[in-house]
Amino acid sequence: MRIHGLKHWFRAFALLCLIQAGGAFAAEPEQLLVISYHDVRDDVATKGDVDSYAISTQNFAAHLDWLSAQGYQPISLTQLIDASEGRAALPDKPVLLTFDDGLRSLYTHVFPLLRAYNFPALAAVITGWVDLPQGQTVDFGPRPYTHEDFVTWAQLREMQDSGLIEIASHTDNLHHGVLSNPQGNQTPAAITRIYDPASARYEDEAAYRARVRADIARSSALIGKNLGRAPRSIVWPYAAYSSVANDIADSEGMRITFDLEGRNARLGGDLHGLARLLMMDNPTVADLAYDLRHDLELDGMRAMQVDLDDVYDADPAQQLRNLDALVERVKQIGPSHVFLQAFADPDGNGSADALYFPNRHLPMRADLFNRVAWQLYTRADVLVYAWLPVLGYEPPDPGLRRRIAIPDAQDHEIFRLDFTRPEARQLIADVYEDLAIASYFEGLLFHDDAFLREGELPALAAGARTQALIDFTLELKRAAEKWRPKLKTVRNLYANTVLDPASEAWFAQRLDSFNRAYDHTALMAMPWMENSDEPRQWMRDLVHAVRGHDPSFAKTIFQLQTVDWRSGKPIPGATLKQQVRELQASGVRHLAWYPDDFIADSPPMEVAREAFSARNFPYIAK
Repeated sequence: MRIHGLKHWFRAFALLCLIQAGGAFAAEPEQLLVISYHDVRDDVATKGDVDSYAISTQNFAAHLDWLSAQGYQPISLTQLIDASEGRAALPDKPVLLTFDDGLRSLYTHVFPLLRAYNFPALAAVITGWVDLPQGQTVDFGPRPYTHEDFVTWAQLREMQDSGLIEIASHTDNLHHGVLSNPQGNQTPAAITRIYDPASARYEDEAAYRARVRADIARSSALIGKNLGRAPRSIVWPYAAYSSVANDIADSEGMRITFDLEGRNARLGGDLHGLARLLMMDNPTVADLAYDLRHDLELDGMRAMQVDLDDVYDADPAQQLRNLDALVERVKQIGPSHVFLQAFADPDGNGSADALYFPNRHLPMRADLFNRVAWQLYTRADVLVYAWLPVLGYEPPDPGLRRRIAIPDAQDHEIFRLDFTRPEARQLIADVYEDLAIASYFEGLLFHDDAFLREGELPALAAGARTQALIDFTLELKRAAEKWRPKLKTVRNLYANTVLDPASEAWFAQRLDSFNRAYDHTALMAMPWMENSDEPRQWMRDLVHAVRGHDPSFAKTIFQLQTVDWRSGKPIPGATLKQQVRELQASGVRHLAWYPDDFIADSPPMEVAREAFSARNFPYIAK
């Protein structure tokens, strides 16, 4: 059986199991399934349609039929608001259907089926495209779209008057990319501080807020004027938004927002960023059943940790070649994540001499992080986590550096700032906020500099030092989340703290505390770094110790070393593959590796692909 066929077999099997179980995966009462659709057409190709967001009329009708048969109960936005404010409970297995972009098929194909099944829905329209003037086109999707491709205000009024469809904003004119860095990348307009090549400057916060506010106000006013009812919700284009953008929408009366980051939205009082299941590639009923049954939490992470110092080059042409080599290597290996260095450490001492993004406090070695992160996300289809120090920053002012450093630290240790001092705390929080302002990324990797030795910062009680560092990292996360919501978190952990619990006092680190605080812990499973004479037995002991804290290995990433830093020689490929096989046989689910030399092909492509790829079938066909 071909691999392509296996996917459909598994989906069909999931549907069969579901039917036999009578819908056994019913959502919890406080959970809500929100499904995101776009265009509905009669002529959508079974697979490989030019518009990956389109679904055939037949498949869409089958979705409605299947949802009804499985006991899903469609709800309106009013019911959602009432439930969140405690006025009424949601029915069992509630589902909210949403339709983005305001395409003409909303009226010609979707609306008749919604009436037939009595399904309410939410339609998010780009007001600048509604009733698009004749002769004007929009560069949208696979071809230029014209007046005939979008709904009219008269059609929206008819649908709204039916009581089935509520109209939401999809902005007035923010459904496009804008220049986001000197290299020419385009990122979503609603979240990007626009770069101006003429002045070599970025849009400031006041100008950004004014631009987004003017667009949202215009969208709300147009909907109110033409439909007699202002929108109560907004669907941000590309699911790209921030708490600042949400605050602007709130001020215009749109207090419910949606993104595409998940499956079931857990209902609460805050209705910002409700998760939606995005329908892509013309999904059949079997595809829908598979997607609903598939638990993303069970997917293993495969993370490549990348030194941006290796991409940087003073020669722009060489830097571009380095970037292309990195992107191609990531595409070939196929990890699920890249942990991308956002700080410059050319002297290799573990602390940041400079940063790779515009910021308020440290030199910018190059405006590079956003460029590389966006290229990896869009060209290599991986999730990028920004890798930053927690304490290890070297301000250029020697007086400031001395004043806010951890006092009496040993010379051989990583240079670290005293995070108990308000001045240091604010500086580091500003760095994290500036990173989020400047760049697109999905999560944070907190560097291995977040440790405290015995005797350092004695004002912190011995039992409180670990938690104090955790609390500070979560404060840094919140600083970044002002501009990048729903960030995932990973924190590096030294292996000795797991093998010898007493060593918490030497590092202020603890696995079970980390696994409670973060989405994942990146355990440095590096026997050669720890000078082990028996690496295989050392790794077995580590696995046994981790199992005592994380029995299903749901939270712990085993981060492997690919270089023996004592000798400077690569770990043999056979050894790496053996490590991975033994870890997986022991139940380990999440793996990462460092370093990855994408220029010298180390570890070799064939080894990295076989050992670390997130693909089901990582090999290249001969």
